[in-house]
Amino acid sequence: MRSVKWLYVVLIFVSGSALAEQQNFEQWLAELRQEAIGKGISEQILETAFKDVKPIPRIIELDRKQPEFTLTLEQYVSRVVPKRRINLGKKRLEANRELLQQVAEKYGVQPRFLVAFWGIETDFGRLTGGYPVIAAISTLAYDGRRSAFFRRQLFDALQILEEGHIMADKMTGSWAGAMGQAQFMPSTFRAYAVDFDGDNKIDLWGNLGDVFASAANYLSKIGWNDDQTWGREIKLPKDFDRSLLGLDIKKSLAEWDKLGVRRLSGKQLPKRDMQASLVQPDEGKYVRSYLVYDNYRAIRDWNKSHKFAIAVGTLADSIAR
Repeated sequence: MRSVKWLYVVLIFVSGSALAEQQNFEQWLAELRQEAIGKGISEQILETAFKDVKPIPRIIELDRKQPEFTLTLEQYVSRVVPKRRINLGKKRLEANRELLQQVAEKYGVQPRFLVAFWGIETDFGRLTGGYPVIAAISTLAYDGRRSAFFRRQLFDALQILEEGHIMADKMTGSWAGAMGQAQFMPSTFRAYAVDFDGDNKIDLWGNLGDVFASAANYLSKIGWNDDQTWGREIKLPKDFDRSLLGLDIKKSLAEWDKLGVRRLSGKQLPKRDMQASLVQPDEGKYVRSYLVYDNYRAIRDWNKSHKFAIAVGTLADSIAR
C-alpha cells in the first residue's frame, strides 16, 4: 500500500509540474502575442499560427543533445555525396536545365552548384522536415538556451505568414525551424527569398523556381563569382610550412605554385590571377588538403562547416562531369 501511495504522490507532483509549465508557457505566449501585434502581425494570423501550439519535448532533446561531429572528411563526403546522389543530381540538373539557366543568368550562380545545395540540404526536396515551424521555433524561443535568436526567428516566421506566402499548417521544416527545399531559416527567408515566377508568393516548399532563385540570390548577395569554381584538392610538398594553412592567409595561385603546391595529378596549378587559401578539414599528417577560392567562403556563409563546403563543391563537380 505504501508503494501505491508514493506512486500517487509522484503522479500528482509530475502532473502538477506539467500544469505549471503549461501555464508558464501560455503566459509567455500571451506576452509574445502582444509584442507581435505591435510589430504589425494581425490577430487572425496569430490565432491561426498559435492554435494548439505547445512546447515539443523532442525538440528540446535534439537541441540539448546534438552529437559532436566526429566523422572524418572522407567519411562525411562518402555519406553526403554517395553515388546515388551524384546520379540523381545529374538527372535533376538535366530535368530542370532551362529553369536553372534562367536563374543562373539573372543571379550569376552556376546551375551545378544550385543543384548541389539542393541535393545536400534536402536530397532534392525529398527530406524537408516534418515539424510545424511555429511550434518548433516557439519551443526553442521559450526554452531559454538561445531564446533571443529564436524569438527573432519566430517574429520573422509570423511575418511570412502575414504576407501570405504559406499557410501556418503547411509551414513545416526541421526541428530548428529551417524551411522548405532550401532549408532557409525565417530570417534568411525574409532577407533573401524571392518570388521568381511573379505569383506574389514565395514558395520554398513546392515551387522550384522560387527555391533555385532564392538560393542563388542568397549566394549572389554574399559575393558569389560565377567566373570561378570553389576550389580543388591538392598535394603539398614534404615539410610544408603548416603555418600557411587557414582561410586567414591568401596567396595568388602563382605564389602557391612556387611553394610547391600541386594538383593531385602532380601538374602545376592553373595559370589564373586568383587568390586562394589552403585548408585541411581533418587533423593529422596524412590528411586531404584543399586550395579554396572566394566561392568556398560563400558556401561557408551558408554553413560554417568545412566538410559541408567541400561536400557541396564535390557534388557540384561530380554532377558536371
